Amino acid sequence: MKTVYFVRHAKSSWEDPRLRDIDRPLNKRGIRDAPFMASLLKEREQPQFDALISSPALRALTTAKYFGDLFMVKPRVEESIYEAWETTILMLIQSLDDQLQTVAIFGHNPTFTALANRFSQRFIDNVPTCGIFKVEANVPLWSSFSPTNAEMKAFYFPKQFK
Repeated sequence: MKTVYFVRHAKSSWEDPRLRDIDRPLNKRGIRDAPFMASLLKEREQPQFDALISSPALRALTTAKYFGDLFMVKPRVEESIYEAWETTILMLIQSLDDQLQTVAIFGHNPTFTALANRFSQRFIDNVPTCGIFKVEANVPLWSSFSPTNAEMKAFYFPKQFK
């Protein structure tokens, strides 16, 4: 079984218009929601992460670090996640080391909403900030992981719990 948790970055700040998009930090809500959602995921799913893989964008990497602190896994940066198309994310997953069983990928919309809809039986209008969706595939190799054999098994976002 191969499992991917897709985590959209927590809410980011637009306070400083001089910052490049990639350098935008989390705002107060993001700083509150990221550790909350990490704790919620740990309580509900109890995943044993083999890897946390993040976009280089500050807001995504900061979100990943909150999860990394709780799950005791250091996030690694994958440049291709930033501004990626859904096919780029799928290729990234299909290239993962087969010794990994459970990973989390921290990234962005609109890509994550498009991916959620590829793996879901129901339409998802939007994966909100700090939204998490879990996708499982009963395959031995990551190269076999695809929307034809993988399915969304869970979907969480902060407003469900507030």
